Amino acid sequence: MFNKSIQYSYAAQKHQRHRLLKFLLSFLILFIVYNCLTAFLVSVWVIDNETMQPGLNSGDRLLVLSFALSDSKNNLPFKRGSIVLVNRMNERDRKLPLRIADGIVRFFTAQRVSVFSGDGQHIKRVIALPGDEISMTDYIFRVKAGANPFSLTEFELSDKPYNPYIPQTSALWDSSIPFSGSMDPVILGPNECFVVSDDRSNTNDSRTWGPISPSMISARVILRFWPLNKIELF
Repeated sequence: MFNKSIQYSYAAQKHQRHRLLKFLLSFLILFIVYNCLTAFLVSVWVIDNETMQPGLNSGDRLLVLSFALSDSKNNLPFKRGSIVLVNRMNERDRKLPLRIADGIVRFFTAQRVSVFSGDGQHIKRVIALPGDEISMTDYIFRVKAGANPFSLTEFELSDKPYNPYIPQTSALWDSSIPFSGSMDPVILGPNECFVVSDDRSNTNDSRTWGPISPSMISARVILRFWPLNKIELF
């Protein structure tokens, strides 16, 4: 009886409320810090398709560096050959309650699950930058970079080597057939980049979208940390 009276005393109830408020405040601070880190610094992205094979495969986990704080007008935070996160969704179309719910879901699932399911966001490779002239033959791109009078292959302009998947096409195909592996020279405008899939049989990239604005490239892949036997810096 004595212990029960202490348990339900005013002081005990006040102490319990204090502990609960302290826990909720700690959770709120942790949640805010987490969302600031993922919005402005780094976050995790899980590959859910095979469009970047053979280099990246479904299930690979990537660490991506956000460009939210970068000054992309004067100095692009990515290069030719960089693997980037392309965001083709208009953030204003996402309702505020859904964005809050997405932050909570990603927080509790360590960014493995999202309310938006990644729709409109794609991992691609940057091939050409504003002002470049770009063409394609047999699924390999050639780029005349800026004022350079000579065109080079995409591999010569990349800091790191990579091997795209080149599909086998019928000998009857010619350049008049869509997605035949050839593309006439295109000169990018001052606010245009060209991004493609490493799996060149997949055309869900600038070959169908057209060139994209650098502002649509929201992050750069810096590390694959899973699976452990394929850890790699990019």
